[in-house]
This record gives sequence, structure tokens and C-alpha cells, in this order.
Amino acid sequence: QVQVVQSGGGSVSAGNSLRLTCELSGDTSSLYGVGWFRQDPGKEYVFLAAIRRGDGISYYDDSVEGRFSISRDNAKNQVYLDISRTVPEDTAAYWCAATKSRRDSLLTTVPYNFWGQGTQVTVSS
Repeated sequence: QVQVVQSGGGSVSAGNSLRLTCELSGDTSSLYGVGWFRQDPGKEYVFLAAIRRGDGISYYDDSVEGRFSISRDNAKNQVYLDISRTVPEDTAAYWCAATKSRRDSLLTTVPYNFWGQGTQVTVSS
């Protein structure tokens, strides 16, 4: 089993930066990828970014590339999502998820079976 605990988030003024942290514990040795998603109330998860733990290759949705940055520190078993130049439209619940599966695309929720508790980000104008 893998445990996923998120930290960071909260309220920020537009234009500022924000870091979300995803801490992984348990049987992390065979984890393949970690992704970040957002979810607006009553809507589906939306892919933001993902990273492969082994080689660090990252993927981004076109809508966030350039402003969002995903990174990892395998020694700390942490994955980060840095959001720069925040805008009110970034307001949402953010979710971190991890997977051991190499079969499905990291850009969808399909492979992820270990999820964090979610964290709210609110950007005020």
C-alpha cells in the first residue's frame, strides 16, 4: 500500500506563487508516476501535470504549461506542484495521486489508485 498526504494550498492573492506538496509513504519503491489534478465542485477531475518517478520526465496539460511546474525529490519521497502567477481561475480543489501501473497514460485518472486527501486552493483577485 501507498499513502499519499498533501500539504500546501490555502489562500493566495492573484499573481503570487504557491507550492503544493505530495508526500508518499509505504511501499513506494515500485511507484511509476505521480500526477496532479484539479476538481471544481460537481465536476470531473482535470489533469494538470504528472511526473515519472524514475527518470523525472514530466507531462503538462496545455492550459498550465509555463505556469505550473511539477518536480520530485525521491530521497524525500515528495512531489511538488509549483504554481506561479496565480489567477482566480486557479481556485479549485487539487488532488495528488500515485500509480505503480505503466500500462495506462499518466494524463488521465485511469492508472491512479493511491490518492491524497485533496487540498483547496483559493486565489483572490
